[in-house]
Amino acid sequence: MKKNKLLQVPQMLQIGSTGRNSGKTVIAKSVIQRLGQQRPVVAVKIITITGDRGKCQRGGTGCGICTSISSGFELIEESNRRGKKDTMALLKAGCEKVFLLKVFQDHLLAGFQAFLQQVPVNAVIICESNSIRQVVQPGLFVMINNHKNVKPTAAAVYAAADVVVTSADDQQVAQIQIQQPGTWRLQSVG
Repeated sequence: MKKNKLLQVPQMLQIGSTGRNSGKTVIAKSVIQRLGQQRPVVAVKIITITGDRGKCQRGGTGCGICTSISSGFELIEESNRRGKKDTMALLKAGCEKVFLLKVFQDHLLAGFQAFLQQVPVNAVIICESNSIRQVVQPGLFVMINNHKNVKPTAAAVYAAADVVVTSADDQQVAQIQIQQPGTWRLQSVG
């Protein structure tokens, strides 16, 4: 990854993980609940499709996410606060807007730029994704290493993480703060 070719998004907190069901949404909700009182927060969950178009990347029939799009990407705004999907939980936590970006690997930048057009200038962005780090330099990138099998998308960007935690309950996670739009920091624990 060459830093000078990455899209700079300093107001964004990116949360990735080495495996599924590791606590990305738990961390995101915690940060949203703290920051949402101070400034607008917009979230995006990115599902990067790496397999053949029209086929499930996990094999079998799958959930339909990968097979439901045929162009480069699909950006969907979440409006339901009552369900159990991650995007619904983020909206319920206090986001002004939440989006699901389903995107083919070769359209990551274009899909993310379409998302950015929906974000108010003064908003903080919370992003659940590993792959987006290949085209974007966020203000802070937190990687959850849950010591399960490491997904290829996590392995590709693991070294670029600013902070690695072992769980959503890690003390460092509770210390994530934004001082002003674009200036993320970890408050020292002690």
